[in-house]
Amino acid sequence: MIPILLLSTFVSAIPSASAETDLGINVDAAILIDADTGKILYEQNADTSLGIASMSKMMSEYILLDAIKEGTITWDQQYHVTEYTYKMSQDRALSNVPLRRDGTYSIQELYEAMAIYSANAATVGIAETIAGSETEFVKLMNEKAKEIGLEGYSFVNATGLNNADLFGMHPEGTGAEDENVMPARSVAKLAYHLLKDHPEVLETSSIPKKTFREGTDDQIEMANWNWMLPGLVSEYQGVDGLKTGSTLLAGQCFTGTAERNGTRLIAVVMNAKDSKGNSVRTARFDAAAKLFNYGFEQFTKQEIVPSNYVFEGNETLAVTKGKEDNVDIAVKEPISLVVKTNEKDLYVPKLELDKKSLEAGVEKGAVVGKVVIEKTEGEDYGFIDGKDFSTDVVTTNSVERAGFVSLFFQGVGSFFGNVWDGITGFVGGLF
Repeated sequence: MIPILLLSTFVSAIPSASAETDLGINVDAAILIDADTGKILYEQNADTSLGIASMSKMMSEYILLDAIKEGTITWDQQYHVTEYTYKMSQDRALSNVPLRRDGTYSIQELYEAMAIYSANAATVGIAETIAGSETEFVKLMNEKAKEIGLEGYSFVNATGLNNADLFGMHPEGTGAEDENVMPARSVAKLAYHLLKDHPEVLETSSIPKKTFREGTDDQIEMANWNWMLPGLVSEYQGVDGLKTGSTLLAGQCFTGTAERNGTRLIAVVMNAKDSKGNSVRTARFDAAAKLFNYGFEQFTKQEIVPSNYVFEGNETLAVTKGKEDNVDIAVKEPISLVVKTNEKDLYVPKLELDKKSLEAGVEKGAVVGKVVIEKTEGEDYGFIDGKDFSTDVVTTNSVERAGFVSLFFQGVGSFFGNVWDGITGFVGGLF
């Protein structure tokens, strides 16, 4: 766990973005990525671990949707309220839908309350259903974080609240005032993998308002805390998710996603403030809007490498023991990247072959290497998974193995060729 005092030290020393890419956003950290490839378009202090508050619920959603897909949990499964979740749900100072002490609620109801209204007791109810207790669920959160390659993270509860708000019932092995932390880069990576594995999350995160338990005495209006959704105060065209967060430690945080003209972006802002340095709820949406504007206005998706692209000088690969001496090779799939509109020519393909030759028979479509994209000059942030974006290079025809007679004469020719090379080398050495 990273102490609050240490976090404060980090925040006081936060560097600003380079002048070339400074977007004028007043945040402790930010990052913008392309949701398709994970290409990073902008970052600002993205590697410092900071409080993430209710953005933590993206991990809780991830684990639930995994369980639904695996069939270990069902949407209509009923949850019986515990003393812990009952007590938490009655605290209206926290984001909650009130739960009855003796009530039962479907996982679908709890999920909608979590994803739309950031309901904390509903989130704990989901955690208890999946893992038996929030303590065990936190272990799943940290395991999932490790699985998808997050860094600098520490999950201490399912909700993102400070443990001090959990009525002394915080998960075992965590401190009484601990709080979930993670760098902006890892928050974006979590959102990236969540959307890749469970795009259906947007069906719920995009709902601006919904009534919890409509038609009952317990009904309550759930207004989405994501004010960038259609019809809300900070509406932004194309936004349909993903998760807000706010605590004293974390400040005003937001992970947003928006899609325009076939391009989807993910933006993360942490501890956003207005122009006067005040922590107000709209500041996170103003910062996210600047990130989205930058992405949609200055970047476009462009084809860098077409399908069946052939590298000059590497049109073929040598083949031994075959009816042919070589096989044709080409790029299997096209590569398109979201890049600055005027920088397309700075991105060049680089061929990386696995071997210098193949042994027959060679099947059509066999993978023989890959092509990666490199930027020849200027700033490039890479990809959110920390890997080069690549596509396979494959054979475009087949080469059958030569028959016995052909192989025999190939062997004889090779033998005498080697002998001759040895003789000429020896003679050359004499002179």
